Amino acid sequence: MPVWVEKAMNKEEMKRYESFKQKFFHWFLAFQDDRPFSAAAGELLALLKEELALEQAVFYLYDPVRAAFYPEAAAVGTPDARPIAADGERKVAVVDAGGPHMAARLFFMLSDETPAMVELVYRKDGGFDERLLWEIRTDLARLFRKLSAVLQGEGEEKRYGQLHHFAAKIHSSMHIDVVLEEIIRTLQNVYPSFTYHLLLSHDNHLRGNLPIKTLVLDEREKQKAALRAFLTGQVQCEVMEAPPRSVLYAPIKGVQAVYGVIEMIAPYAAPFPKREIHFISLLASTAGSALENAKLYEQSRRLVADLQLINDTMRQLNARPRLHEAIEYMVSQIQQSFGADEVGFFLFADGKRELLPGSTLFFFDHRSEPYIEWVEKRRQSGNDILFAGDVCVSAFGSFRSIMAAPMQQNKETKGLCIALASEPYRFTFEMFKLLESLVQHSTLAFMNAMLREELEKIVVTDYLTKLHTRRYLDEVIQTSMGSDASGALILFDIDNFKQINDVYGHQTGDRVLVQVAETVCANIRDGDVAARWGGEELAVYLPKVPLSDAISIARRITEKVREQTIPTVTVSCGVSWWERQGCEDAKQLFKRADAALYMAKETGKNCIFVHDDGHLYKV
Repeated sequence: MPVWVEKAMNKEEMKRYESFKQKFFHWFLAFQDDRPFSAAAGELLALLKEELALEQAVFYLYDPVRAAFYPEAAAVGTPDARPIAADGERKVAVVDAGGPHMAARLFFMLSDETPAMVELVYRKDGGFDERLLWEIRTDLARLFRKLSAVLQGEGEEKRYGQLHHFAAKIHSSMHIDVVLEEIIRTLQNVYPSFTYHLLLSHDNHLRGNLPIKTLVLDEREKQKAALRAFLTGQVQCEVMEAPPRSVLYAPIKGVQAVYGVIEMIAPYAAPFPKREIHFISLLASTAGSALENAKLYEQSRRLVADLQLINDTMRQLNARPRLHEAIEYMVSQIQQSFGADEVGFFLFADGKRELLPGSTLFFFDHRSEPYIEWVEKRRQSGNDILFAGDVCVSAFGSFRSIMAAPMQQNKETKGLCIALASEPYRFTFEMFKLLESLVQHSTLAFMNAMLREELEKIVVTDYLTKLHTRRYLDEVIQTSMGSDASGALILFDIDNFKQINDVYGHQTGDRVLVQVAETVCANIRDGDVAARWGGEELAVYLPKVPLSDAISIARRITEKVREQTIPTVTVSCGVSWWERQGCEDAKQLFKRADAALYMAKETGKNCIFVHDDGHLYKV
């Protein structure tokens, strides 16, 4: 307390001040404790202004960030926005307010951590005694602290009541959307003047109008404080410069992980009180616990659904023995279950990548190459996370989301499945892991289908020439004679083949046989069937062709063989033909073709004979 100059206080001033204290008592008895502090402080200042005949009375709070006092409430109208610099250790300061006015500034602590100040503006010809100003300062400090404590106590009771209701509501729900909606609703009730957002990862696809922003897990972005809150699980605070605002980031933390961050933006630039930080932390922790329970519940449901999907898929694949049918089903299933736009399956064999039939048409186009190369580069670099939520459009194309899963068997990569979607972040990491599991389980079915088809091919394919076997040819002819109107059979025999073996060796003889087989295949249609009849004899069956066409094909093949084989060889040829009204069977067709071939060999070789309807003649 300073040393005072002995003099009596102005009795009129004391009388007015005592009147204020009496009226304050009656005001306080009628005080409604459901209003914000600034409104109640404004009423108190209005009462003070009226009783002390002031021009204005303004209440200020200290902002340590800007080291100045900023107006919070005023007796008349809205408080002037001009800041007032702190005045050192002084408790009472009288300054010239300009013109006919003076201002008394009364400094005190509103709480242990919040400096405050009341400015009384009055006319110079009606000044206050200095001892009276000290007494007013002491009384106002007590009044505002009491007022703050009362409002804070009432507010705390209501807020914790809201927190209790919030906890009961969200823990009774097992849906993530409901939990997040209740977080926003509670924030709106407790902090109606604040701005807030929920910062969540890309894996949270929320609908509706909730104030949700994506949490960017990158230190280079602007969300550094939010990212620190997410990574450390601790509340973080920062100050925005334009406009000046205080921001608090509270992690939504469960037992197992942090699931997001609550962003609270205050309508002013002042530090958050410890009680506010504590309350928001409790709210965020309660939300984190409920969100974790909801996520675990959804994960358990999703796990059951995933297992059901894998089980159903495997059952369907096992019912589709052909590889292209299995691939088509898997493509359809991935499109339906993951929302993929394009799906491609690739097989690795002999150092090459083969696109499997059944994949979507996009992968047969050159536009798919950048996406395939992106996956291959990551795979070859050892990165097993073949997943991207949003790739650069300029470097690729219209598809933004990519995920790929290897087809592995016995720890060996047999192939690859690539899924694309045009929508960014269409695939979640959980989807990526499910795709890996689904493809892993499906690989065995694919390999079995491929093995089955390979075995079938071996059974009906000649090892040396890669032509069909005679048994397969017999089956094709039998089927054709039951469904087609006509057909032709051509038998070829390599002339002097024993001499080739004797002169050049059996390896050369085998190469000649392969050359002739390749020439035959190159000069027939896709629907025609070429087979090794036996030894150096080959056969071609031509369904649905007239005899004239069959003769033309036989002539073309004999000419090409003579021109393209090394060493040069010729072939003798026998042709037979059938039509439905002829009523003959496959055995007769074979017999007539064989008789025609015999005549070609006996009459000089390198020629064509036809056995048609009892007539045997040379072409």
